[in-house]
Parts: sequence; C-alpha cells; structure tokens
Amino acid sequence: MASNTSPPPMTTKTQMIDYLASGCKPRDQWRIGTEHEKFAYHIDGYTPLEYEGPNGVRALLEGLTQFGWEPILENGFPIALKDNSGGFISLEPAGQIELSGAPLETIHQTCGEVATHLHQVKAVARKLGVLFLGLGYRPDGVSSEMPWMPKGRYEIMRRYMPTKGNLGLEMMQSTCTVQVNLDFDSEANMVKMFRVALALQPIATALWANSPFKEGKPNGFLSYRSHIWTDTDPDRSGTLPFVFEDGFGFERYVDYILDVPMYFVYRDGKYIDASGQSFKDFMAGNLAALPGELPTLADWEDHLTTAFPEVRLKKFLEMRGADGGPWSKLCALPAFWVGLLYDQPSLDAAWDMVSDWTEAERQAMRNDAPRTALKTPFRNQTFQDLALDALKLSHQGLKTRAKIDSLGMDEAHYLNPLFKIAETGQTQADELLSAYNNRWHGKVDPVFCEYSY
Repeated sequence: MASNTSPPPMTTKTQMIDYLASGCKPRDQWRIGTEHEKFAYHIDGYTPLEYEGPNGVRALLEGLTQFGWEPILENGFPIALKDNSGGFISLEPAGQIELSGAPLETIHQTCGEVATHLHQVKAVARKLGVLFLGLGYRPDGVSSEMPWMPKGRYEIMRRYMPTKGNLGLEMMQSTCTVQVNLDFDSEANMVKMFRVALALQPIATALWANSPFKEGKPNGFLSYRSHIWTDTDPDRSGTLPFVFEDGFGFERYVDYILDVPMYFVYRDGKYIDASGQSFKDFMAGNLAALPGELPTLADWEDHLTTAFPEVRLKKFLEMRGADGGPWSKLCALPAFWVGLLYDQPSLDAAWDMVSDWTEAERQAMRNDAPRTALKTPFRNQTFQDLALDALKLSHQGLKTRAKIDSLGMDEAHYLNPLFKIAETGQTQADELLSAYNNRWHGKVDPVFCEYSY
C-alpha cells in the first residue's frame, strides 16, 4: 500500500508554541549565526547589477560555485547558494548579496567565515568588474529605478508593501543590514534576552549608524535605513511593547505572529499570493488563496519570516537593528550581542540597566536613534553614555567566555571599533558626512573607492 507522504497539518497554537520552545538548547550547544548584506556595483559607473548579463548577479552566483557552493533554483533561475556547513548566499530584492552564515561556536570562527566569503566573492567580482559596498542605504541612485531579482516572494511583497507604508519599497531595494542570531536554553532565559535586546536595539542602531546619504546627498539621518522601518508596515515591524508585559513567553509571541497578515504560501515551487490574508483562516481551512487547504510546518516557518520587528523570535533570537557596514563591524555585531546575552552576569547587569525604562522612553529611543544616534539624550545621559555602559558589559562577558584563538586572543578585541565610536561619539555616518563636506567636495562617488570591500 502506498504511504501518505503529505506533511501533517499545523493547525493548533500548541504546535506553534512547541515549535518555538524546541529551540531551547543547553548552553554548551549555543551557537552564533551572523548575516550580512552588501551592495554590488559595476566598477565602471557605479551602477547596480542587473540579474542577467555577462557581469550580472547570475554570473556572480554561478562564479561562486567554483568554491563548492551549490545553486538553489527558482523557476530555473539561480537565486541562492548553499554549502555543506549550513551557510547560504542569497539575494535581496534589488540584488544586494547576503551571506547567512553557518551556526558557529565563536566570534573567531565568524570572522574566519566572513573573511573566506569576502575572499571568494572578490575573486569572482574582480573578473566581472564588480565591487561591494557595506552601507545601510544606497548612497546614490533612485530606488524605483533599481533592478528586481526573479524571486516570487519579492514580487508579492512589491505589490503589497505600498498599501501599508510609504517606504517599504525603499526598504526592499535600497537597504542593507547586518544581524546576529543567538540561542537560549529556556523560556525564561529567552524572555530576559528578548527584553534586553529590544531595549538596547536603539543603542546598536546608533553604534552602527552608516546610512547618511540618499540619491547622492545627505538625507538628514545618520541611519536612514533604521528610519525606513518606521514607515514600512506597522503590522509587522516595531518595538513589540508586549514583550515587556507580565506573562510574556512563547505563547504570547505566537499570538502576535498569528495577527501578522500573510504574504504568501509556497506550493510546488511557486509562491501563491495570500497578501493581507489571515493565518488563522489558513488554520481553519478558510484561506481565500487556497480554499480547503491546511498549513504545514513549512508554512508556519515561512510565516515567521514575514514579521520584521527590531528583534525577531524563531527557534532563536535575531537582533535586527544595525546598518550594513565595513568588515570590522561585521565581526563586532556578534561580539557585542554575545558578550551581553551569552554571559549570565552580563545579561543580568544589562537587564538591571534597562528594566525601569518605560514603554514611552523605549519608543522615543527607537524614534530618535536614526536621526541623532549617539547624541540622542536619555534622562540625564546620552546614547553615547549608554553605549559605553553596554560595551563594558559586553567586554566583560566576552572576557568571561574566554574563547581563545590560535594567537592566544579572546573575543573581546572585536569590540575595539565600537569602543572607538562610543568614546569619540563619531559614528561611521558622521565620518562619511565629514568626508562629503570636506575632501569629497559635496560628492558621494568617492565612497565607492574609499569604502568598498
């Protein structure tokens, strides 16, 4: 008799809660996953890469297969790559290149992974006449004129985004970020990590502020990328005040995700437009896009990826508040959060630091960080003071972890670029604006020469 190989339906909250709870791991199994995006440009003219063509995104992906990366196809188009370690290279909507790193034990390994990746992409890009730039927002060009990658998910989002906010398409086509994904060992531990990460996300936004230009001119912000998220889609972004309420845990987060409108359902290699529809209706077999069908675990996993808060919960926590940036800060982001969240005394001290901040204060911090970064006032201090306090806690946490590399160095030195920023109060964005106003004589083109990878 033929067996039924259809996946079981995912139709109860209990299943969804259990899915999140299954992410709990003993501390000795905690890992670090780092993701970073970067802009790819033609050296000749600094124009973004189209998908097709001899020097396009497809050629870049196909060139990387020489290093053992295997293509992932959608409708016959290579749209991502994978390796046997758990790493992925994928495409953002307008051809931004993302490395989603493998889960690793130390920041040393993360930096090694990033260095290997950059070596590989630069080796291919050199032959194609392509360069990479690590900023939070495209320094020139108009978003509406950017190319689109052949991914069905993005086509659905492209149609839906303008119905929910004014800057959603800019988010898709003109931003880059770096984020880190971290584990937890219990629901209570997850809650404390989540609260600390959300409260301090504006501080991370300030430390990594690196998107002061738009269409060749200053845009009035230090992190315009962060500002964009305030007018993208209020249904699926923001600071999640309920995380700080009594009783928060896996169930409350499931309730939140079930209230997030859907984007799509993926079936037989195709994305079916379900934008604006309810996952609760899907659970009841009443989804307009697929009448009578019930969701699977894969559908639930997909739906979890369509919420974009400042910190996101899956089977791990994702810190999402930082602009894309130069190589040194790609290693600094996981170092910052690992030092704060993976060392219990540092986590406890960080919670003591933020625990009496009010919802109104946290929201004001979120609103102000994109424009004034480290100069943002808070009570009788500034973000610069808070950043130094957080960095000291992170530094101590990394010292306590005592993960030593082959040169006898621990992970704390990866925070050095951040201490320089916090001690001087000068973000990467401030540095760029100073160059623009002085040696670049009001032009942004030099950024491609001076700040490319």
